[in-house]
Amino acid sequence: MISAIVEEAFGGGCEVVSRTRLSGGASRETWAVDVVDGDERPHRLVVRLAAAHEDQGAAPGLGRGLPEEARLLRAAAAAGVPVPQVVAAAEPYLVMSRVEGETIPRRILRDERYERARPLLAAQCGTALAAVHRMPLDAVERAEPEDPLARWREVLDLTGQPHPVFELALRRLERTRPDSARTTVVHGDFRNGNLVVGPEGVRAVLDWELAHAGDPIEDLGWLCVKAWRFGAKAPVGGFGEYDDLVAAYERASGHRVDRMALRWWETFGVLKWGVICVTQALRHLTGATRSVELAAIGRRVCETEWDLLEALSADRV
Repeated sequence: MISAIVEEAFGGGCEVVSRTRLSGGASRETWAVDVVDGDERPHRLVVRLAAAHEDQGAAPGLGRGLPEEARLLRAAAAAGVPVPQVVAAAEPYLVMSRVEGETIPRRILRDERYERARPLLAAQCGTALAAVHRMPLDAVERAEPEDPLARWREVLDLTGQPHPVFELALRRLERTRPDSARTTVVHGDFRNGNLVVGPEGVRAVLDWELAHAGDPIEDLGWLCVKAWRFGAKAPVGGFGEYDDLVAAYERASGHRVDRMALRWWETFGVLKWGVICVTQALRHLTGATRSVELAAIGRRVCETEWDLLEALSADRV
């Protein structure tokens, strides 16, 4: 199938030299593919394949098709976001240029190769997010934001499982919800693990399938969720501090970040991740998609419950 996709993307006359399935991504297959075209020019590509049943298990009803993701990537590039170049896209696939670098968070946070990059990453993320939030709203299909609490309440209810900590968090977040000053394109999954990092810092922002219209502070809060620190202490992706992220974002965007709103969105992100863990586990437990990865994600539900209790007891929201 990979060879057929590459042939279609390049119009024939090319040869697939190598292909390697990449780790990560519980909902879609991702392949690194090396190609030589008819003029014997090499191309280093990434091919993403839609799942056989595109059910958006990680965020039911929110994920989008690969052609729309390609449209988002093109709009992001035009806004100055570092992203891979789109080569070709159709309903079952997306072909992009391959940006060399590291995406595995534990390596980014621990390897000596990225020692100089780590102090720069929080500010670079702030600058990149400011560019994301400059994208035109028509880059997403629906320019009107939906109520995030109502959305994730619905997802939790559809699981049919009792989770008192999530219920408590939903009620507290509803009572303390901040006003939203503006509506922008929101990446939806901007975090350590969806960034390509080199020794100099951020090279590309990946995985746009959850992009939507909403409050831009949602992206900043999601980046700070404890799960995306991967055991490190620094609050921003495990690599940086709030002040560095916020200062760079404010400088690049021209908009002030309300720190209480940031903490609210961070706590909301913990809740959202917890509900995602429940839905992913159910895909495995019901037999819809048998997967060790999905089963392992299910074991993290209790971690998010603990993180929520810590946040609620400390009156962060």
